Amino acid sequence: MIVKTAEFVTSAVKPSQYPRTLYPEVAFAGRSNVGKSSLINTLVNRKRLVKTSSTPGRTQLINFFLVNNSLSLVDLPGYGYAKVPESVKRTWGPMIEMFLKGRENLKAVVLILDVRRIPGMEEQNCIDWLTRYRRTPILVLTKADKLSKSEQKKQRRAIGSALGQDESALVLFSAKSRLGKPEVWSAIEKVVIDEHR
Repeated sequence: MIVKTAEFVTSAVKPSQYPRTLYPEVAFAGRSNVGKSSLINTLVNRKRLVKTSSTPGRTQLINFFLVNNSLSLVDLPGYGYAKVPESVKRTWGPMIEMFLKGRENLKAVVLILDVRRIPGMEEQNCIDWLTRYRRTPILVLTKADKLSKSEQKKQRRAIGSALGQDESALVLFSAKSRLGKPEVWSAIEKVVIDEHR
């Protein structure tokens, strides 16, 4: 996709605050500090459209962005970070679940995983949940530049095996080198275009 415009629309914690569903939406989910904001910024060719932070658990709202006045990208709060207060964790789960379950225009969810770590139950639960509600998961392995090419292949195979997914469906990505950027856009466009057929 050629990105001509990308803008922040709004932040929300409940459905009454969501923007109207005028455009197809793609949400981005993953553990805290997995590189979610950097992935979105790279996709839309902006350095700071989505605020990045070295402090995990910083994104605590659902943030909506509009690309080319035709596609909505939704940045969901990260999960799985121990230092976030328990009270905050308790509100995140239902907030994200309500969005994923009820949002009519949601076409796919980009599930972001750190290529250096084998996913656990939280990631598997997320994939199972998305499958149950017929949300297409797009699996992206970030921080690929931290590993050699042979290590990337080895980790991709191990992650695919841990999740019961074909490794060819896992997109290796690096915000630093922009590896995988065309493949992520291609996967997003395929889902959005297929929905219109």
